[in-house]
Amino acid sequence: MEKFFSAVQNMFKIPELRKRILFTLGLLAVYRFGAHVTAPGINKVRLEAVWGEVAGTLLGVLDLFSGGNFRTISVFALGVTPYITASIIMQLMPVLSPAIKKIQEEGEVGRQKMNQWTRYMTVGLCAVQTFFVATWLHRNQIIAEGWWATTMIVVTLTTGTIFVMWLGEQITERGVGNGISLLIFAGIVIGLPRGLVQISDRVGSGDPMQTLGVVFLVIVLVALIAVIVYFESARRNIAISYASRRVGNETFRGQETSLPLKINMGGVIPVIFASSVLAMPQTLFSAFPPDQNAPDSAWSKIFQFFQQFHGGDPYYELVFLSLIVLFTFFYITIIFNTDEVADNLRKHGGFIAGIRPGAPTADYLNSILTRLTTVGAIYLAFVAFTPQLLLSGFKVARLPFVGTAVDNFLTATPGLSWIPTGLGYQFYFGGTSLLILVGVAMDTVAQIEAQLVMRNYEGFLGAGSNLRGRRS
Repeated sequence: MEKFFSAVQNMFKIPELRKRILFTLGLLAVYRFGAHVTAPGINKVRLEAVWGEVAGTLLGVLDLFSGGNFRTISVFALGVTPYITASIIMQLMPVLSPAIKKIQEEGEVGRQKMNQWTRYMTVGLCAVQTFFVATWLHRNQIIAEGWWATTMIVVTLTTGTIFVMWLGEQITERGVGNGISLLIFAGIVIGLPRGLVQISDRVGSGDPMQTLGVVFLVIVLVALIAVIVYFESARRNIAISYASRRVGNETFRGQETSLPLKINMGGVIPVIFASSVLAMPQTLFSAFPPDQNAPDSAWSKIFQFFQQFHGGDPYYELVFLSLIVLFTFFYITIIFNTDEVADNLRKHGGFIAGIRPGAPTADYLNSILTRLTTVGAIYLAFVAFTPQLLLSGFKVARLPFVGTAVDNFLTATPGLSWIPTGLGYQFYFGGTSLLILVGVAMDTVAQIEAQLVMRNYEGFLGAGSNLRGRRS
């Protein structure tokens, strides 16, 4: 612990690092200040009433990544969501378009073009999203009628998102850590004090069972964070050998290196995709509710089924976990092309001992990647499901045949009665937010660690420490 505090002191001894840290904190403060500036023309009372009906829809997912800004329709209501969407689309485009793939391979010039296109796409997506947000606000009588109120919302929210995007890029360039990730991090962290107040109230109630529930929650939280840290930093190193080469009159000796493959290459993206897809039915029903005068219609029956289709429902959890596994394999297949890696190794004279270059190398990498992705998908599903189980429970009564018997057994068993209902906390303690919090913290601390070691200072773990983030 003494070395940790010493490293914190050293951070502020280095003028350049101190300037970067203060710059980052300053822009994060600007971001949080903007969260309290409400967009013009918003009926706050009506907004709060409507929000209770749509918290489980796509709007709830959007509110998570906006740091609670969407709940109040602040000037930063959309946060960095359009930028994230545009970045994901640009990651997928080289696979679909050979022309864009060629631009991506142009080095720094290609990277700058891709970044510029991402910004343009962000503005376009933001304009479209803000128009739908303005339409939703008008339909729910949160803003006044007329084109002027709609135009003001579109212009205000689009401008706010562009400013947030600029803040994130400035932090990345002149601060510490990834700016966009830190903005999401700040938005999630700001809601933690509310959760701590709930925990304090539970402990202060004097009920021993409530206190035991809090202790159990804290133990699971610490264990889950440890699991996330372990898997996010885990690597499978594949030994790569380079043969000796002769260039002109010079001979370059062969060297040994390694190709690190992460267990979780997809990060939090598969969980975001799965959450967004499952939130679509609730969004659809909130926009097109069934006719109350026709309770026996097919649309009404589907609506009644999806009324229970949320966290804690066995059918929901089965689909949710299946989608996480599916999107994990899909996303990693897109971002890591084993054929390209094998071809690049062959071009530069690299090979894996005992494996022929070319197609055999690609097959070998693909077999390893498949095993790693399987473990990573199970890990993501576990991290996403565990907090949901604690908060919403697992409504076993909905299971066919044995559901009622199992529910009666759990309800009558001390220590297990919380499983069907959850622990009853209302603050957001989801797997998605935990993955973001821990991952961003690891990346930021790893960058600061590298800056300290580079200037001959001890890092957070002392001399010779090898602290690394997700992208190391």
